[in-house]
Amino acid sequence: MKAVASAVIAGAVAGLIAALLQLWLVQPVLLHAELYESGELTHVADASGHHHGDEDGHDHAHDAAGDAAVTPAADHAAPAHGGFQIDPPRDGLSVLFSILLYAGYGLLMLAVVLFTISRGREFTLRDGILWGVAGFLAVQFIPAIGLAPELPGMAAADLGARQLWWTGTVVASAAALWLIAFGRNWAAWGAAIVLLLLPQIIGAPAPAEFTGPTPPELAAEFGARALGVGLAGWVTLGLMLFWLLSTDRQTDRRDA
Repeated sequence: MKAVASAVIAGAVAGLIAALLQLWLVQPVLLHAELYESGELTHVADASGHHHGDEDGHDHAHDAAGDAAVTPAADHAAPAHGGFQIDPPRDGLSVLFSILLYAGYGLLMLAVVLFTISRGREFTLRDGILWGVAGFLAVQFIPAIGLAPELPGMAAADLGARQLWWTGTVVASAAALWLIAFGRNWAAWGAAIVLLLLPQIIGAPAPAEFTGPTPPELAAEFGARALGVGLAGWVTLGLMLFWLLSTDRQTDRRDA
């Protein structure tokens, strides 16, 4: 029971840290994108492909050459995002969801750790970091190769098809990483390679056409920040689980 409690606590701490990082780094980009989705902001592109924000919600006409807007460039500046923007009900639910989610991840990681220990291997600080990175790869990074983190207003395929592909990719990636970690021959490692490649070969569901009001620069920033926060959360989970389990073992030795 101590180990289960430690996994839940480790997950709660990691979830809280991930939630705070998301409020700081990810949510401002998300809120910015919602302005484009609602039509409060629009973006237009000049001939060179550069996009400009427009605070009044209207596209500006271009001249015949197509490389200069009629209105001054200052009119195209979209509002900068960054820092905390507090919305207690929304933010509170986001923090709670993150804590519960990572608590579940903590229990899954504990199962892997206990399996590792049952095979006669000590759970070390290095293992905590590695299993944290492995969890990030399986749950977030590898699925993001086909389905990047999505902002409001971005074109997307059918939700059910995306959920099915994402779930299959997570399961296949987790199985592949398990085979890489515990496989003892090339057959296991070859199967791991197949499992890693198969979802990408099948291909993630894609929209019929890539249209939407959200600027691509904003989408790229959102994707990078979301994955960065995910990596920080998973590594924190591995480190916290190692520290708590180590503390439990030291306490048990003193009590014995």
